[in-house]
Amino acid sequence: MFVDRVVIEFVAGKGGNGVVAWRREKFIPKGGPSGGNGGKGGSVILEADTQIGSLDWFRHRRILKAQNGGDGGGNCRQGRNGTDLILKVPCGTLVKDSRTGEILYDFVNDKERFVLCKGGRGGRGNDSFKTPTHQAPNVCTEGTYGQTHHVELELKLIADVGLVGFPNAGKSTLISSLAGLRVKVAAYPFTTLQPNLGFIELDNYKRVYIADIPGIIEGASSNRGLGLEFLRHIERTKLLIFILDASGIDGRTPSSDFRVLREEIGAYNPELLERPYLVALNKIDTEESQANIEEFNRTYQLPPNTLFKISAAYGEGLQALVEEMTDRLAEKEPEF
Repeated sequence: MFVDRVVIEFVAGKGGNGVVAWRREKFIPKGGPSGGNGGKGGSVILEADTQIGSLDWFRHRRILKAQNGGDGGGNCRQGRNGTDLILKVPCGTLVKDSRTGEILYDFVNDKERFVLCKGGRGGRGNDSFKTPTHQAPNVCTEGTYGQTHHVELELKLIADVGLVGFPNAGKSTLISSLAGLRVKVAAYPFTTLQPNLGFIELDNYKRVYIADIPGIIEGASSNRGLGLEFLRHIERTKLLIFILDASGIDGRTPSSDFRVLREEIGAYNPELLERPYLVALNKIDTEESQANIEEFNRTYQLPPNTLFKISAAYGEGLQALVEEMTDRLAEKEPEF
């Protein structure tokens, strides 16, 4: 199961307590204080890892705690420090305060680290209170508690290109053809129930990452179908590709699909409508496609370098789409 949002309580370790102890050795009168300090508590650290694709590991966990520090000992022995709890999260994870919604950190790059909860300080033993005028202190302090944060982890896939379309429009077939990704493909709607992420390797060995999200239907902004639950995964994309079914096999037309998709995306996040986009009329290998394509051209007069006619199943027109895709991505780096 693909998990892209979890709410968890993270607790750092408590610092160890200081102790009161006295040095008692033969032939050493008035040995004095020898109580050691407590060790510091372990911190909770989040680290981004490109090898992790979802938040599935956190799915059934509600509280995660770092190790407490050890208490001090006699003979000025320092308590052991608690082990830090280092947790791996996917790149693209937002760390938010679950109560206020404040964004605490945004993981973008691999190996980034964020100290979410700092461990508590160790308490002081009576040896640390010794002074020239107070040579026999009989006091110590307890370790402090570590920080606690109740946070929401929300994953937004980081991809160059986002595929948007109705169910059964051919998005899964397209990402399978372009990226060689094994995804479920079938002749019925909603075969994609979770986002898929793949990449195309170009001649210069650069990679273009593509995100395929589950299909959108009319009324998705009112939580029909799969709703807009997964649209967060195209918020970070640099380029959108609208995949439209030119065959009209489900009783819809490419024109109506394009209108509905833009309306639903605008209802979710109007800024996405300002994102650069391409339109791919898919399934041109069917007999019904030509009339629907002509009707689309009459309704939407898009520039030639924005509209592409493809057959994802047979690989027709994909090379031109990839070339324009890479050219658009090279033009400008958007700000998120």
